[in-house]
Amino acid sequence: MSRDHLRSAERNAPAPAAGAPGRAPSGARPRSGSAETPYLELLARGASADAYEQPVLLARAEGLPPERIAALQQARALALRVRAELEGRRRREAELSALFETAHDLAGLRDLDAVLQAIVQRARSLLGTDVAYLSLNDPARGDTYMRVTEGSVAARFQQLRLGMGEGLGGLVAQTARPYVTDDYFRDDRFQHTRTIDAGVRDEGLVAILGVPLMLGHHVIGVLFAADRRSRVFEREQIALLGSFAALAAAAIDTANLLAETRSALAGLEHANEIIQDRSAVIERASDVHDRLAELVLRGGGVHDVAAAVSQVLDGTVEFTEAAAAPARALESSRAEGHAVRHRDDWIAAVAAGGELLGALVLRGHPGLDPVDQRTLERAAMVTSLLLLARRSAAEAEQRVRGELLDDLLDARDRDPRLLRERAARLRADLDATHAVLAARLEGGTADADEEADARRRLWAAASHLAATRQGLAAARDGGTVLLLPLPPGDTATDLARRTARHLGAAVHEPVTVGASAPVEHLTARPDTVAAAYTEARRCLDALRLLGRSGDGSAAEDFGFLGLLLAGERDIAGFVDRTIGQVVAYDERRGTELLRTLDAYFSCGMSPTRTKDELHVHVNTVAQRLERVGRLLGDDWQSPARALEIQLALHLRRLSEGTWPPPRT
Repeated sequence: MSRDHLRSAERNAPAPAAGAPGRAPSGARPRSGSAETPYLELLARGASADAYEQPVLLARAEGLPPERIAALQQARALALRVRAELEGRRRREAELSALFETAHDLAGLRDLDAVLQAIVQRARSLLGTDVAYLSLNDPARGDTYMRVTEGSVAARFQQLRLGMGEGLGGLVAQTARPYVTDDYFRDDRFQHTRTIDAGVRDEGLVAILGVPLMLGHHVIGVLFAADRRSRVFEREQIALLGSFAALAAAAIDTANLLAETRSALAGLEHANEIIQDRSAVIERASDVHDRLAELVLRGGGVHDVAAAVSQVLDGTVEFTEAAAAPARALESSRAEGHAVRHRDDWIAAVAAGGELLGALVLRGHPGLDPVDQRTLERAAMVTSLLLLARRSAAEAEQRVRGELLDDLLDARDRDPRLLRERAARLRADLDATHAVLAARLEGGTADADEEADARRRLWAAASHLAATRQGLAAARDGGTVLLLPLPPGDTATDLARRTARHLGAAVHEPVTVGASAPVEHLTARPDTVAAAYTEARRCLDALRLLGRSGDGSAAEDFGFLGLLLAGERDIAGFVDRTIGQVVAYDERRGTELLRTLDAYFSCGMSPTRTKDELHVHVNTVAQRLERVGRLLGDDWQSPARALEIQLALHLRRLSEGTWPPPRT
C-alpha cells in the first residue's frame, strides 16, 4: 500500500465519537514521541481493530527506523489486548445489566407476553444471533409449541409444533438438557421430521442452541437462539441463555400463580374473609418482589435480601453457608426447586446450575402460606444472582491485581505512569513503602489434585488479604507472592508473621512467609520488585531449612545471616541493629566503649590483656564491659552474639575506611 493510499484511508477513517478526546488530523500517524500515543488515541475513540494497523503501515511507508517500527508493533499488540479486555468487560456488564433488568421486569410482572418478549429480545441481542424464540409445552397434546419469536420471517416456522423427541427442541423438552448444533440438517442426534425440517429450512436456520425452561425438575418449555450460518456457541453463551431461561420460567410460574389466585378469588366471592386474607398475601408477595428489585438495582447484598424478606414474612430469615444448613432438607430443596419444611423452619436452596451456594432459612414459622413459600423461593433466586455477580466481580479484580503484580515482577519496560494509574484504580499506592512476601503451603500431599486445590485456596486467601490491605497478589513458583504496604512503625518481620498467621487460618494449613526488606517508589527502578521477591524467597527457604515452617520472617530477623539473604546488602542497618546502642552511647557521653569492645575481642576476650592494650586499669576495663552488657544484653558474650558483634565491628571499620584496625 502506497503512502498516498494510507493517508487517504486515514482521512476517510470515522471521526471520534462525541465526548472522546480530541486528536490531531493524522490521529493514527506515529509521532516522534511515545509509541503508545497513536494507540491510546485509537482506544480513546473506540476505533475498529483494523485501524490499529495504520500506525505501523505509516511508519514503514515513511521509512522510520526498525526500532521505532518494532516499538509500534509492541504497542499495537498491547493496545489490542487492552481493547479485547475492555470489550469483554463491556459484554459482561451488558449481560449482568440485562439479567438485572429482566429480574426487575419479573418483580413487577403485569403482562407475561411482554416479559417473555423482552427476555427473547435480550437473549438475541446479547448472543448476537439472527433469531431467538421460546416454546412452551402443551400437556394436553403432549407436544411443544412456539410462544414468542424474535427475528423470525417465516410464517410456517412461527406456527411449528414439535412432538416430544422431535427436532432439537423436542429433544431438549424431553431430556431436560441443553442441546446445540452447528449444522442442523447434518446432525442426526435428534429425530428429523418433514414438517419441522421444512419450517427450519424456510427460516434458513443452520446453527441452533436450545436450553430447557425448568420449574423444579419439570420442563415447561425451551428457549432457543439460532443463526442462519454455521456457528459454535461458547460455554459462556450457553450459560447466559440458561440464565434467561430460568428467568423466563420464573415469569411463567409467577404469571400462573397470579392466574390461579385470580381464579380462586372469582370462585370464592362468598368467602369474603378468605378473599381478604389471600389479597393480603398477594400484596406481601408484590411488596417483596418490589423490594428485591430495588435491592438488586442499588447494589444490595445477600443479607439485605434476607432482611427485606424477614419484614414481609413477619419472621426471621437468614442466609447460611451450605455446610451450616440441614443437609437432607437442603438437598431436597435443590432437587425440587422449592422451599421445604424442616421441623419449625423452612429451607430454600440458593443454587446456580449444579453448584450449591448456600440457603435461606426462615426460622420458627411452621405454618407458611404457599404464596409466602414462593416469596422465599424468589428471594433465594435473587440471592443466587447477587452471589454470582459478586463472585464475577471479585474474580475479575483478583485477575487484574495479579496481572499488575506480574507486570511489576516481569515487565521491566512498563510505563511508570500507566502502572500508577492501574494501581490507583485498585486503590493501591505504588509510591508508598511496601514489602514483598513469598508464601508457601507446608502441608504437602501426594494427591496432585488435592495439592492444586490447596494452592488455589492459598491464592484466593492471599488475593482477599491483598484486596483488603490495598495490596497486590499473584500465584507464582508453586506458592503466592504478595505486595503489601508496610504500616508506620511496623517491620517487615512483623508483617510476615501476621501474614503467615492470617493465611494459615484461612486455608487451615501451615503457611510459611518470607519477606523482603522495605521497598519504596516501586516504579522508579524496573527491577525493584523482582529483586525484593528474590530476597523474600531466600528468607522463605531459610525458614524452612531452619525448621521454622509455618512462621514468617524477613532478612533483618536472621542477624548477620540476613546480610546473605538480603537482595541489597543492608550493612549499615546490620551494624546499627547489632552495636548501634554502644555507638550512640559513646557519641552522647564521649566514652570509649566501642574502642574497649574492639580491643577486648582482639585480645581473645581477656580483660588482663585488654587493659595492657588500652593502657588502663583492669577495673576500668571491667566497668566498661559491664556497661556494654547493659546496652547489648546479658548474652552479648555468647558465641553467636559475639560473632555478630565482631562482624559488626569489622564492617563499621570497613565502612569508615579504618581497616585494618589501628594498634594502640
